[in-house]
Amino acid sequence: QVQLVESGGGLVQPGGSLRLSCAASGSMVSIDSMYWYRQSPGNKLELVASVTKGGGTNYTDPVKGRFTISRDNAKNTVYLEMNSLKPEDTAAYYCAADVRFSTYFQPRTLWGQGTQVTVSS
Repeated sequence: QVQLVESGGGLVQPGGSLRLSCAASGSMVSIDSMYWYRQSPGNKLELVASVTKGGGTNYTDPVKGRFTISRDNAKNTVYLEMNSLKPEDTAAYYCAADVRFSTYFQPRTLWGQGTQVTVSS
């Protein structure tokens, strides 16, 4: 069974930085794309950033220039470096990964349990 475990959330002042990590463990063939989502109370789940197996990245407009997604394929880990944080970045952050359990079938998207990021003075 594959699990995704996030870490690195917490309370930070506006303008500060945090680095989130998400490590996948368990039996798998490989991981395709990896993602970071976020959800704040009363709002929909929002795709923050994605990274392909080859390192190609995409970001939602509000975080462009402030957040950086990266991955270490050897460690099955994805990171989200968050700089110049704003109160509106406050949310529960979730990682997700398209995990291949077989070379014959499509990957399955698995989710982490979430980590809270609070930006407040």
